Amino acid sequence: MEIDTDRIDDAVLALLWLTAHDGGRASKSFDWGAMGRLHDKGLIHDPVGKAKSVALTPEGPGRSERLFCELFAQR
Repeated sequence: MEIDTDRIDDAVLALLWLTAHDGGRASKSFDWGAMGRLHDKGLIHDPVGKAKSVALTPEGPGRSERLFCELFAQR
């Protein structure tokens, strides 16, 4: 089975919106591969470090919220 990593990244970014707090920080307890790809795409700051949360870049919160609504809102 081939996995569409872009769709995985979208789901992780949407879930980051769900856990967002303190002005754009979110839990980083997701797959490290996805977190690295989101960093490479410029949507989160570098997730490597001791902090249990990661900061979303200025582009991250809007896209994160939009994806959350698209993927998880009832229709």
